[in-house]
Amino acid sequence: MKTRFILINTSHAGNVGAAARAMKTMGFTDMVLVAPRWANVLRREETIQRASGALDVLNNARIVETLDEALDGMTHLCATAMTPRDFGPPTRGPREHFELLLKDEHFRQQIRRLDTNLSTKNDESQESASGMGFLFGSERFGMANDDVYRCNVALSIPTNPKFGSLNLGAAIQLIAYEWRVTLGGFEPESTESATVGVENKPLADAAQVTGMLQHWEKSLADIGFLDPAAPKKLMPRLNQLFNRAALSPEEIHILRGIAKAMSEAAKKA
Repeated sequence: MKTRFILINTSHAGNVGAAARAMKTMGFTDMVLVAPRWANVLRREETIQRASGALDVLNNARIVETLDEALDGMTHLCATAMTPRDFGPPTRGPREHFELLLKDEHFRQQIRRLDTNLSTKNDESQESASGMGFLFGSERFGMANDDVYRCNVALSIPTNPKFGSLNLGAAIQLIAYEWRVTLGGFEPESTESATVGVENKPLADAAQVTGMLQHWEKSLADIGFLDPAAPKKLMPRLNQLFNRAALSPEEIHILRGIAKAMSEAAKKA
C-alpha cells in the first residue's frame, strides 16, 4: 500500500531532515513538501545533518506548490491535529483508527495485494493499489481547517493533556511506527540473535560445576559466611542456582576467581 508523508508549509529545515530519518527507520520513502519556507530545503546543511543518513529519502522527496499536487494517487487521507474540529472528519488516535482499518475488507485486500506485489515484484499492480497519505501542518500554526476537511480522519496522538506539544519529527515517528505495525512491522533483529547466542553457548560440564562449588564452599567458610559444622542447605541451594544459570566454562573461571579473592582477603584480614 503506497504511503506518503505530506508536510505543509514546513518552516524549519531541520524538521525536514528529522522527518526523513523518522520515515526511513520505519521503511517509508515517499515524502512531499507543500510550499516549504525554504525553496532549497532539501539541500540545506541543517536538513542533511538532521536526516542522519536518510539521504535517499531526501533525494526522493518532491516539492510542490499546492496540496492538490501532493495528493495525487492518495485515496485515504489522515490529517494530524491536536484540537478536534467542530466540523469535519472524526478525530481518533492513530492506533484506534488503524485497528478500524484492519476490520475493513477493502483495506485487507489492499494489504494482501501489497504482499503479492512484493513477492512477485509486480510494479504495475503496485501502482494501482490504494494510497495512504499522512498530512502534517506548519510547526507554528498546524493544519488549516480547509486542509483538515479534505481528510478521512484527523489523527490525534494521545499526549499529556497539560502539555501536548510534539516536535514535527517526533510526531511523524509516532505515526510512522503505528502505521508500520499495522502493515506487519519488522522482526527485531536482537530477538533471534539473543536466542541463538544462548542456545549456542558452550556449557560447563558437571565436574566443572562441582569443582567450582567446592572452591566456593571453602572460600565461604574462610570469610565466615558458611559454618562447616552447620552448613544447612546453603551449598545445595547454590548448586541449584548455578544449574539454572547454565554456566559456561568462562563463567566457571570467573566464579573461581571470585572464590580465590575471597579466601585471600580472609587471610589478610
